[in-house]
Parts: sequence; C-alpha cells; structure tokens
Amino acid sequence: MEEYPKILNVKVIKPYLIEILFENKQSKWYDFKNLLKDDNFNRLSDYNLFKNLRVSSGGYGIEWDEETDLSEAELWLNSQSTL
Repeated sequence: MEEYPKILNVKVIKPYLIEILFENKQSKWYDFKNLLKDDNFNRLSDYNLFKNLRVSSGGYGIEWDEETDLSEAELWLNSQSTL
C-alpha cells in the first residue's frame, strides 16, 4: 500500500479550485468542478457550503462534515503542481 503525504493546509483559490499544502511542502491545485456531478458531492454546488472545507484530523484528507470528505491520496494523485 502506497503512502501519500499528509495535508497541512487547504484553502479555496476561486470557486471550486482549492490549493493544498502537503507535509512535503509541495503545493498543488485541485479542481473540484467535475465532482459536483457525483451524488456524494452535488450538495457542494452551494458555494457557501463548499468554501467551509477543512483539513481532516491527522491530515488524511479534507472534509466538509462527517459525511463528505476526500482522501489525501485522491488529492495528491489528481491535482496539479502550483509551480
């Protein structure tokens, strides 16, 4: 099982684009727009709800509430470097 860097910080850059800072000091952007079509995430199309994201305990992902989250692996593998 591959390990991925934990998340230190997350912030919204513009609607549905987030910047993630990982423990290895690499910063990446993740475009969330395509996930809004998924039934698990479509309620986040309410931007006021979406922008209330936070880093999960231990840095293992990001979350909006106890039911809606994304893992550090998803964010690491499917994001673009900010450089």
